[in-house]
Amino acid sequence: MADDNASDLIDAKIAALGDWRGAMLTQLRALIRAADPGIAEAVKWRKPTNPSGVPTWEYAGVLCTGEIYKDKVKLTFAKGAAIADPTRLFNASLDGNVRRAIDFSEGAKVDAAAFQALIRAAVEANVEANKFKPARAKR
Repeated sequence: MADDNASDLIDAKIAALGDWRGAMLTQLRALIRAADPGIAEAVKWRKPTNPSGVPTWEYAGVLCTGEIYKDKVKLTFAKGAAIADPTRLFNASLDGNVRRAIDFSEGAKVDAAAFQALIRAAVEANVEANKFKPARAKR
């Protein structure tokens, strides 16, 4: 679930990076948030080996996660395989049946319009998937 503190945790993670990866995540985060005002931020999978967790963006479920590696910023789309990608932004995890990812390396240029279209397609995929979930029985 999204939580009010998530944005602060993501801000802290970005500040702690202090390099191109923080700038890239800041840029991607701004594009994600601007793509749809209903997108919520969350931080998931906090553990001793990763106390700051993984930035996550949600709308009717997880849209994508923002993972930080030494040589890249990776955005993994939870339902990426179900999303049309006419501009071929997905460049990682292409063999999976569900997820797709985009690896951004240092100096990578982001096609803002195509990226935001992909985010909106992810929102639509989540909304459509939730339309077919049966209602839970009340106890």
